Amino acid sequence: MILSTCRVLESSNGAPSGGLVKKRKIVEHIIFLRAKPNISDAEEKDMLDYLYTSQYQMRGILAVSLGRIEDPNSENFTHAVFMRFQQKEDIAKFQSSAYYSKILDERVKPVSYGSSVSVDFESEVEDDIIPLFRRGEDFNYGVEFMLLISFLETASQEARDDASSSLQRLISQCSSFIVQATSGCCLDSENGYNHGAVIRFPSFDDLKLFRESMEYKDMWASKLHPIVEKSLELHFTVDPVGNQLM
Repeated sequence: MILSTCRVLESSNGAPSGGLVKKRKIVEHIIFLRAKPNISDAEEKDMLDYLYTSQYQMRGILAVSLGRIEDPNSENFTHAVFMRFQQKEDIAKFQSSAYYSKILDERVKPVSYGSSVSVDFESEVEDDIIPLFRRGEDFNYGVEFMLLISFLETASQEARDDASSSLQRLISQCSSFIVQATSGCCLDSENGYNHGAVIRFPSFDDLKLFRESMEYKDMWASKLHPIVEKSLELHFTVDPVGNQLM
């Protein structure tokens, strides 16, 4: 009998404990940047440090991770910033704040080209300090994987829901080597995507196991490819940054 990659790994580490878990709704905010080819290491570090430490200057930001995107992509994005907010109104306050505008004008725009692109989606996490604020050793390092999907206009709601449920089931099956995963419908489809997911893996090897698993490939072949107009799969390595307040 051939066992799938995800189920083998889950059974080897034990199944997650049962019982009801209290959840809290949150809003995930992803920003994609295109850095200029000639950006220096110092300029890149400066840009990322200021973006990272913005969480200490403004209310409503629960967690931040960011980094350099490691694979070429069709949109030519070079860096991604992931932010978690308590509610969507907090994102509007953040984007219109003088502090954030100053960071963009002084630290981001001079070393990037084109317009930044942002995607927001609502989800929920366990209502506890560690998963909510992404604190602790498990969140200090790892790989952040982001999946964005644009469904065909002709795709039925039933087919969309079925595809989303398939992704959730796969995440549950692979929970033994996933630190945290959130997904949901995008709040605004102006940027071309209507469903998003963010999955934190402990290492690149774990991400590779997930993406190369039979289940992931089957999900794409049977559930997603028939109804997806375009998609984007990006990841970056998470390293501690922003040790000092800016």
